[in-house]
Amino acid sequence: MSAESTEHAISAEFDDERDDAREASSDVSHDEDNGPVKSVSASRLEEEGDVAADYLEELLDIADIDGDIDIEVRNGRTYISIVAEEETAGLDGLVGRDGEVLEALQELTRLAVLSATENRSRLVLDINGYRADRAGDLQKIAEDAVTAVKESGEAVALAPMSAYERKIVHDAVADLGLVSESEGEGADRHIVVSAD
Repeated sequence: MSAESTEHAISAEFDDERDDAREASSDVSHDEDNGPVKSVSASRLEEEGDVAADYLEELLDIADIDGDIDIEVRNGRTYISIVAEEETAGLDGLVGRDGEVLEALQELTRLAVLSATENRSRLVLDINGYRADRAGDLQKIAEDAVTAVKESGEAVALAPMSAYERKIVHDAVADLGLVSESEGEGADRHIVVSAD
């Protein structure tokens, strides 16, 4: 698949998601960055996990990288973790600098699930605990932003981050008693923390 056709497929996927969300009439939850999202059955999430695990296992085999794949379904999402018992540069390479390769691999895995099941996936991929470590960093970023807003009274804009990371920061800011909002488009989408 060419880069242009992949971009078109992803663009069409997001357009379809917006249309599906508008048409949803029951059993709808809200995702801050993606709008309304239909509730998904546990069996469908388990199927997503199985398809994703098969895709990732094949990728690991091709790249000759050792890793164990764990599947967990919670909070209406499938979470896939790839872990290794020993320190391996191969898995670190699949995370990349600032998680860029991990984000790309997650999107490819979602496309594999879409291709196999004809259903869009919101699965979350983690490799070697990167996302758990990053969640701690994001909590600290949120705490620092809240402190800065309380001291200065001015809104604080954070660096751009993925939708998943923005969700973690939004939750942390809310827990700390302030307000946050996502602004910007695409790769420049970021959070602004304010007192009101």
